[in-house]
Amino acid sequence: MHVRAARPDDAEALRTAVSRAREATVFDDIGAPLLNVSAAGVREAAAEAEWSFLMEDEDGPVGVAIAHPDAEGASDEPGSNQARGDAGAGDLEAELLALWVHPNHAGEGVATELLARVASSVTERGVGTLRATVPADSPGATEFFSTHGFSHRDTRRGPAGDELVVVADVAALR
Repeated sequence: MHVRAARPDDAEALRTAVSRAREATVFDDIGAPLLNVSAAGVREAAAEAEWSFLMEDEDGPVGVAIAHPDAEGASDEPGSNQARGDAGAGDLEAELLALWVHPNHAGEGVATELLARVASSVTERGVGTLRATVPADSPGATEFFSTHGFSHRDTRRGPAGDELVVVADVAALR
């Protein structure tokens, strides 16, 4: 298996893989609004995300991670370095929008490798914190993020129920 940057022309392969495994995915949707799994939706996500990675084996996609600079994180609060326009290295925050692993590859380290790839890429752009949103009623996802150094920042009410906002120091994820 290998990880590479996802491209817009991966849309159909990703859509097929996610659609086929939708009911049994390990990390299909980690709390963000459900990904639009139409070819156009996946193409749009890959094109708009700052960081989008695909893990493949000889049969096609086995995992995907999508992250984007955070538009609402703590670094945007009034008085923060970013809000004042003088963000220093590590002051920025990014949001992990999706981390999906095909259930046939659960437990093989795919999610961990994708998370590390995102962390390495965001660090290169001065991001110091990675944020994710996890459904409060998803103990597997909560445990995964906790094991990987994420800590609880907040709980909020989302469209699908309570969501935990978790954050991690990017340097610890690489």
